[in-house]
Amino acid sequence: MTIPDLGSSRPAPLPELSPRGEFDMDNTTSLGAEIETMAAVHGGAVLDASRITFADSSFVRMILSTHPRTDLRIAAPSRRVARLFDLAGVDTYLRIYPTLETARAV
Repeated sequence: MTIPDLGSSRPAPLPELSPRGEFDMDNTTSLGAEIETMAAVHGGAVLDASRITFADSSFVRMILSTHPRTDLRIAAPSRRVARLFDLAGVDTYLRIYPTLETARAV
């Protein structure tokens, strides 16, 4: 009788989102819904934030409301997003990775 080696199986990689453009109170809800759907199905998501050119407090609020309930990894935030996270004081709380590759590798 052979015993299956359960220790060698790796979890499936998290799905990735690569939004681009501006995110404010008019369109952050749809991005949040996409993250929530991925989280419900896969347990989390990698958010490639490198192409986000603008984000406001509604974006930060959406990220903060999603973050505790899922494995949300924020990869390569643009300078504006990184600055927003810094100003809001959430950059040490969120799981932020310098590159998409490092976010995938966790």
